Amino acid sequence: MVFAFKLLYLSPIISFIVTLIATPILIRYLNRIGLQVKDQNKENKPLVPISGGLAVISGILVGLMFYIFVLTFVYNDKTQFGLIFASLTTILLITFIGFMDDLIINKTKDSSVGLKQWQKPFLTIIAAVPLVVINAGVSKMAVPFFGVIDFGLLYPLLLIPIGVVGASNMVNLLAGINGLETGMGLVYFSMLGVYSYYHIRFEAAAISIILVGALIAFYYFNKFPAKILPGDSLTYLLGAAIAVVAIIGNIERAALIVSIPFIFEFLLKARSKFKAQSYGTYINGKIQSLYPNKIYSLIHLMTIKPKFTEKQITYVFIIIMLIISSLIWLIQNV
Repeated sequence: MVFAFKLLYLSPIISFIVTLIATPILIRYLNRIGLQVKDQNKENKPLVPISGGLAVISGILVGLMFYIFVLTFVYNDKTQFGLIFASLTTILLITFIGFMDDLIINKTKDSSVGLKQWQKPFLTIIAAVPLVVINAGVSKMAVPFFGVIDFGLLYPLLLIPIGVVGASNMVNLLAGINGLETGMGLVYFSMLGVYSYYHIRFEAAAISIILVGALIAFYYFNKFPAKILPGDSLTYLLGAAIAVVAIIGNIERAALIVSIPFIFEFLLKARSKFKAQSYGTYINGKIQSLYPNKIYSLIHLMTIKPKFTEKQITYVFIIIMLIISSLIWLIQNV
């Protein structure tokens, strides 16, 4: 198994190449059909295609299929199939739901209006079904102050759906800056991938590292100034992948740690009843919050006054995510 896992060195390269080829094709297609929104942090607010998650999922799909193909025909190893296919199905369903969200754009193209609030949890809970039906993960979890608890059937029937719904929606909250979602995703999935591999959780490591390959390629097009925006198809994908990796790798505590920025973002957005926007107004190359006297997002901590450029904001959050995600190595047992 360990020898077979060396395929991961090639699988993310394939994922990278596929995404690198697919993204410019997707950009041209989205521009042609008019699936565009205004890039709010720019001086003239140019129209930019949205829903980059479609390119990323293509890289993940091909990368994982190659990994499974070689495991099957070279090593005759079929032990990982159930978990990987269930995980991939969940991620595909979430990406499709995110794409549906991206399709609903207001008439002025200021933003993607998206699905109604009640529709999002209802649809995303459906995406958890593949993991539920195979009883993915381990029902025993270490809970702070309570020790190890065996949740039994509550784990697949309750905790897995809650985890998928919560994670798939939380990444979407901390967004709106060129390269932010992709750059942060590169950091925490790299960390989760190495962490999973170190603890011999190969399925979780495979998904994480193959996803990193796709994100590296997509970042080239999504970094400032963005040629394509992630859209909900990518933010939902990233959130669902965190949940999937946590469940199949039994590394829920590590996933919770890398989710700390999103948890704080949730609490801040809740203060505005989830109506506040993270993006701001362009002022002489710097970004100023739309709410100069309020903090409704972690991004607002840097934009309450126009002191930082969009690129600088992205870099700061990538560094913050690197520091936070590094804390997973302080966990003694998984």
